[in-house]
Amino acid sequence: MVPPLETKPAPPQSWTEKLRDSVAHVRRTLALVWTSSSPMTAALAGMTLVGGFVPLGVAYAGKRIVDAVVAHAREATLRWVVFELGLVVALACVQRGLALVRSLLGARLGIDINVTILQKALGLDLRFFEDPEFYDKLTRARREASSRPIALVTESFGLVQSIITLVGYGALLVRFSGWAVLALCVATVPATLAEMRYSKLAFRVRNWRSPESRRLLYLEYVLANDEHAKEVKLFGLGPTLLGRYRALSEEFYREDRRLYVQRATWTQVLSLVGTGAFYGAYAAMAALAAAGKLTLGNMTMYVIAFRQGQQAFQSGLGAIGSIYEHNLYMSNLWEYLGIEDPEEPAPLLSSADSTASASAVASASRLASTTTSTTGIALEDVGFRYPGKDAWALRHVNLVVPRGDSVALVGENGAGKTTLVKLMTRLYEPSEGRIVLDGRDLREWPRDTLRRRFGVLFQDYNQYQLKVRENVGFGSVEDLDDVPRIQRATERGGAGELVSSLAGGLDAPLGRWFQNGTELSGGQWQKIALARAFMREDADILVLDEPTAALDAEAEHAVFERFRELAEGRTTIVISHRFPTVRMARQIIVLDHGTIVESGTHDELVARGGKYAHMFALQAEGYR
Repeated sequence: MVPPLETKPAPPQSWTEKLRDSVAHVRRTLALVWTSSSPMTAALAGMTLVGGFVPLGVAYAGKRIVDAVVAHAREATLRWVVFELGLVVALACVQRGLALVRSLLGARLGIDINVTILQKALGLDLRFFEDPEFYDKLTRARREASSRPIALVTESFGLVQSIITLVGYGALLVRFSGWAVLALCVATVPATLAEMRYSKLAFRVRNWRSPESRRLLYLEYVLANDEHAKEVKLFGLGPTLLGRYRALSEEFYREDRRLYVQRATWTQVLSLVGTGAFYGAYAAMAALAAAGKLTLGNMTMYVIAFRQGQQAFQSGLGAIGSIYEHNLYMSNLWEYLGIEDPEEPAPLLSSADSTASASAVASASRLASTTTSTTGIALEDVGFRYPGKDAWALRHVNLVVPRGDSVALVGENGAGKTTLVKLMTRLYEPSEGRIVLDGRDLREWPRDTLRRRFGVLFQDYNQYQLKVRENVGFGSVEDLDDVPRIQRATERGGAGELVSSLAGGLDAPLGRWFQNGTELSGGQWQKIALARAFMREDADILVLDEPTAALDAEAEHAVFERFRELAEGRTTIVISHRFPTVRMARQIIVLDHGTIVESGTHDELVARGGKYAHMFALQAEGYR
């Protein structure tokens, strides 16, 4: 959990460092806003400038009205009242227009930035999505991503407006007293510095608690999601998880309350300095006017100029503080968007690893000489470690799968079977060695072209809370409107009878998240997922990862009869714990702790009496 604020003091910064931090991301953010909508950005800038000049005219008109009243000049008084009215109406229109443009531009920008964040996520390698640090960056980037950019640009324009107004009022007040101008500037500095300090503290607290914020969201998801509802109720997990949720929320609240109270207290106390300076100047002006040394009109103008000028200066400093705070949050967005391009090849062996695998490299070289011209898949001394892990998930894997061959991957859970498939489909890059497809290194294949050659059903397939046609059609998204193709895939996956029984057929919504949706059993969902894998009719490599784990024996037999037909002329890779399924393959690969320990046909491996034979005997024993 986040430690108390005082245990992590912010490192001291010079004024130049603070100023640099305050404007670090303004240009990039302004470019982002301009790209989102240049007309609205221009309108925002224009109305902000107009809003800076109009108050000066109102102050001057106020002076002329008072002078005209004192001089008993009726027509001049009415003329200046009408003039001031026009300025006030114009100012009101500008303020309304600014509010409208800010709302519209903020909404437009919110969509564009969230699309940019999600687009970035789509381009990232699978390894990022299994890294907690990445999720922290993503959480920080998405938090307030739609509001901070427009707020930063608005505050930047507001700073320009305050400067314009301040210069105008300063020019008026210099005629009265240069000391008054100095007091106007100095009196608002302490409160602004306090705001900047607490903005930095609030930012640091929110960044530190990113992992805990994700934990809070996860607990909320578990407590209020149909995916977990059965176990939560059956095992009585509700009170325990709700207690953790409440405890974490209360801890967040205590930290926020302490920060908010400190911020409000110090800024209020220090703002009294500005209030005292204003009334000191007001008293001096009133005394001069009472002594006849200052006209009533000039006194009115100076009082308005001093108050409005002080507010403009305070607004300007406040804008700097806000810009500083918004910049801090924008740094999260730019850090996320700046994650290095995953298309770059992953680093291969370190010097320490290369020494350990010298003999394996030699064997891989011999293998390469025979496989680079082979049509099919070849793994040459492939090793892989998950990001942040020291243990190897796969090591020294050498394997050739000729085109049109059928291979079964067998091994205990965690042996590396699914990891091997992820490497073949380039969801991961090997940490060492290489994978070749039709004589060409996978890293030389365009990812989209490569992946279109694979039809894959993973064990942890998705259950989309969408229509049947979408659940199936997503297997080949460009054919989403090809109804005959979807129907063929549905039949091949064994889901034809299921779909015909649903009201709406292919247009029936699945799942319970949305109205009129139908929840399916595990076996029914698996048939839909199988149909999705069969949507890729042009794929020449079929990969099924535990494809029938949730099916009964009859449904499993039907699936593999269809699979046998569809596999003709294609390369097939099957991961399964069921030996009736495995023995259909022409080549069986046995994995143990990330390495290949045996390979051959079913009969060969049983006769060898090794690990495969032992696993087969254990499973066969269960049927006696």
